[in-house]
Amino acid sequence: MSLYFIVFAFGSLIGSFLNVCIYRIPRNQSVIMPSSRCPSCLKPIRPWDNIPVISYLLLGGKCRYCKARISPRYPLIEALNAFFYIAVLWRYGLGWDFALYCVLASALIVITFIDLDFQIIPDRITLAGIPIGLVAGSFILPDPFLRASALGYKSSIIGFLTGGGLFYLVAVLSRGGMGGGDIKMMAMVGALMGWKSVLLTTFAGSLTGSVIGIFLMIFRGKGRKAKIPFGPFLALGTIITLFFGQEILIWYLYR
Repeated sequence: MSLYFIVFAFGSLIGSFLNVCIYRIPRNQSVIMPSSRCPSCLKPIRPWDNIPVISYLLLGGKCRYCKARISPRYPLIEALNAFFYIAVLWRYGLGWDFALYCVLASALIVITFIDLDFQIIPDRITLAGIPIGLVAGSFILPDPFLRASALGYKSSIIGFLTGGGLFYLVAVLSRGGMGGGDIKMMAMVGALMGWKSVLLTTFAGSLTGSVIGIFLMIFRGKGRKAKIPFGPFLALGTIITLFFGQEILIWYLYR
């Protein structure tokens, strides 16, 4: 139990840093300097006012100085990242799997919220994630569909080519309907988790994207041509594959 508490606390701290990344990366700002500031009055946030989740609750969701409202998205991201870290620990145990999949979960959170805000998936994440994915997928991480064995360099390379190639083909056929960020994101996912994960992630992302799209058209009045970023749905599909890929495959084969 103490280990889960430590992991939750660590995950929430990293979640606080993710908020910085989500705000600064699409604005081409450094994620290191300067220190965190209130976006309204620009006063630096003191360490005791920057405790994940807790400080937001103690301050009533307002800046200590100018009393401007602070978006509840900040503690949500902190708690969400902490939850994912706990889930990874529960699923994979403590080890290299845990460390690398936690990095993946955090990257997916950043990708999701930046894509929702700006309709872009930053190269700073995906282009760095591809070589890391190839190395980790080839020599360290297990196949999500065969947890007892390592993914292997062949599966990692095939996954990289499948993820990037499949979405590049979709982009060509749709004449720009698929962004370059989605292509690089799926190349990263394929390198890290293999070609089968690319297929399941694509299916799960497309399914959830379709459901949400229909909901928005019916209840929010969104037109069929309204732009809805696909990155968040691919991120959700990746999470589904990461935690339930083996079970989904068994259900599909033996139903």
